[in-house]
Amino acid sequence: MVLLGSTGSIGVNALKIADKFALHVEALVAGTNIELLNKQIAKHQPKFVCVATKELALHVEHTNVFYGTQGILEVIESSTSNLVVNALVGFVGLAPTIKTLELGKKLALANKESLVVAGHLLDCSKITPIDSEHFGLWYLQSGREISKMTIMASGGAFRDTPLSELSKQTPKQALKHPNWSMGNKITIDSATMTNKLFELLEAKWLFDIDNVDAIMETRSVIHAMIDFKDGSSTAHLADANMQLPIAYALLRKVDTRIVKPIDLCKVGSLDFREIKSERYPIWEIKNSLLANPQRGVVVNAANEIAIGKFFKNELNILELAEFTKKAYKKFEDVNPKSLDDIFEIDREVRKYSHPRTN
Repeated sequence: MVLLGSTGSIGVNALKIADKFALHVEALVAGTNIELLNKQIAKHQPKFVCVATKELALHVEHTNVFYGTQGILEVIESSTSNLVVNALVGFVGLAPTIKTLELGKKLALANKESLVVAGHLLDCSKITPIDSEHFGLWYLQSGREISKMTIMASGGAFRDTPLSELSKQTPKQALKHPNWSMGNKITIDSATMTNKLFELLEAKWLFDIDNVDAIMETRSVIHAMIDFKDGSSTAHLADANMQLPIAYALLRKVDTRIVKPIDLCKVGSLDFREIKSERYPIWEIKNSLLANPQRGVVVNAANEIAIGKFFKNELNILELAEFTKKAYKKFEDVNPKSLDDIFEIDREVRKYSHPRTN
């Protein structure tokens, strides 16, 4: 396989699955964590390697090193592997997604931004998601008529923080996710519930369904639920471990235990909550965004800029969401008809959201 984002949380777990099932890793693509990348190179002996910049490439212990976005695309084109795992974070993952699909390679996708910004322009039938919620939805389908799909949210770092205290929370506090170990961006997106907003768009495109929603289940034991037209519902329960959806994305069929089964007696009880905009202001645009999913590119671009400002203490966690909503309203008429349109709108939103660096 070609692994994009090898030093991130998904990438590290994908390599554990590769070890477990003796999968050959033809290429490793990373960002700036050269120390970990060099350890991965020594262990997996890839044919191709790619990093963020030309300067970083000088420190990579390999003879065939590419760099930058163009380098990623060249690695995908040069590889003979038919499987690409895209675990890159952010809008930068879109171009590799497009290239992979153009080449007819299998795409195991953890880069949710690809679907958020361009799901209506991609062939989602060729995409296997790496996500506990969408894996759960896929796992539950049985051929019966579906009326609704529901994904679960943990609530993030501030789910129990008094509302009056939310604006005082620091980036360091926001990164303390109660259930999962994830990268910085997705952990902040979990704290604002933007991550779940994105996952609703993903579900819409992946499963071609309009009736999707999310609720909180604070233990992250249940990941997804399907309501069928006969009135029954089924839920997917699994340990909070990304190796299970990764294994299925890479192998499609798994007969070996990946995680420990859930012991309901030890779980004892579960806590379900409604997602409320008082705590998660971004939720105010949920219905509008699902009705106008082509505006996902606006939300993603503004959110990426806002997160940068949050880490610089220029915005608090509530203002982060308001910043994104402001851009969403400003660009309410966008309707990208092509991938070129997506890239142009992304540039326009970033210029509007952060004019000093554009």
